[in-house]
Amino acid sequence: MSNQPKELLIIFAKVPEPGKVKTRLAADIGDEKALEIYHALLKHTREITRSLPQDKVVSYTPHILPDDAWESDRFQKVLQPEGDLGTRMLHAFEQGFAQGYTRICIIGTDCYDLTTDHLKQAFHALNDHQIVLGPSQDGGYYLLGMHQLYPELFASKAWSTESVADETRADVHRLQLSFQELPILNDIDTIHDLKQSALWNQVI
Repeated sequence: MSNQPKELLIIFAKVPEPGKVKTRLAADIGDEKALEIYHALLKHTREITRSLPQDKVVSYTPHILPDDAWESDRFQKVLQPEGDLGTRMLHAFEQGFAQGYTRICIIGTDCYDLTTDHLKQAFHALNDHQIVLGPSQDGGYYLLGMHQLYPELFASKAWSTESVADETRADVHRLQLSFQELPILNDIDTIHDLKQSALWNQVI
């Protein structure tokens, strides 16, 4: 029997609809331009993940798009449940581990700085560590990975605030888990984030 780890990358994505995505950004640049930005972020995420050897699942909210640009031979598609971000991420990890995966990483679609190498580094880190975290400049994180389920990492968080990464680090230390961090990258949620990104010159 092979001892090769069974690895899964979960990609959290929203259905791209005007007025429903990048709402903080839309307050400054309008719904249509914000939707254009989100399509560019989705495309970037597809491009950096499609060649990875890990199994990949696109976890959609609020419904699944069957005829989208994510190739069905490379990406599974599932629906996120109701609940806050922590509840939905916990469910995604629970499902993955229940399916026999032994290393799971989750990302969103907001990080234009994220590369294939960062993702490879994340899965490699799980060879020697129980947790891997990709912190974002806004105090959240763009990636979380683990080799077994630690539900505490999803509890009692002020999601979408600048305290999330620090609260997660505190959980990791309290649980005495081995831990590796990836480089700090820029999630694009506001006009300030966008102006710091290479995407700014491409779409504005």
